[in-house]
Amino acid sequence: MLRREQENGTAKWVVNHKRVYRIYREEGLAMRRKKRKRFRAEARVPLVLPTRENQLWTMDFTRDGLASGRNFRTLNLMDGFTREAPRIEVDTSLPGSRVVRMLEEVAQERGYPEAIQVDNGPEFVSQAVDQWAYAHGVALHFIEPGKPVQNAFIESFNGKFRDECLNQNWFVSLEEARRVIEAWRVDYNTVRPHSSLGYRTPAEFAAEIGGEKGCGKDAAWKSKSNFSPPLGNPANPAGFPLSHSLGDGGPIPRAAEQLQNQAPSANL
Repeated sequence: MLRREQENGTAKWVVNHKRVYRIYREEGLAMRRKKRKRFRAEARVPLVLPTRENQLWTMDFTRDGLASGRNFRTLNLMDGFTREAPRIEVDTSLPGSRVVRMLEEVAQERGYPEAIQVDNGPEFVSQAVDQWAYAHGVALHFIEPGKPVQNAFIESFNGKFRDECLNQNWFVSLEEARRVIEAWRVDYNTVRPHSSLGYRTPAEFAAEIGGEKGCGKDAAWKSKSNFSPPLGNPANPAGFPLSHSLGDGGPIPRAAEQLQNQAPSANL
């Protein structure tokens, strides 16, 4: 993130990874991740990687609760190629009709997908979703029951979403949950760089690459000759606190100021 900060077209910070890591530990910026149960390794079917925008969408549900004890659900939608999250729907109930309404609203903004990959939840196998998909020529790909690894794109997104947003906030009301979750979604799309996208944000990747080139470790766009200079951090319109801007009083600016003020160490 510090390397992406620019001023007058040049890098704003001289970053030494050892010093950054030391300040990162001292400021307690690392989030505690819940250790998940490890399962016996088995042969897995390779996930087919999409090669253009809107070729494959993927979606899934997550669940959380309000301070009052009332539960709510989120329906997370993601483009498998650009890694953009065009919508996170939040409500106490999300039946098949709400799934269709969300898909139609997103499709009106960015076009209909060729296929959507989902699990076998009752909302996704409902008649409402099936009729919508048939009417618009969208193929529904259902993973095998009990094998979420076949829907790895959205499962990875769900893990980040839970660790960085749901587990870090205490929601008093449904309206507050919607506001904070939407702020995190904007931050995820426009501020957070992804190593799988050549350290670009999903929004930058979609704007620069679009549907012209493929993805994966051997993709042509990952050649150094195709990289343009890193873009500066875009303004965060939602004000989400995970990716701080300078001067907002957060821990990342304090760490950056320490880096700028410290003299280079002879031991580094």
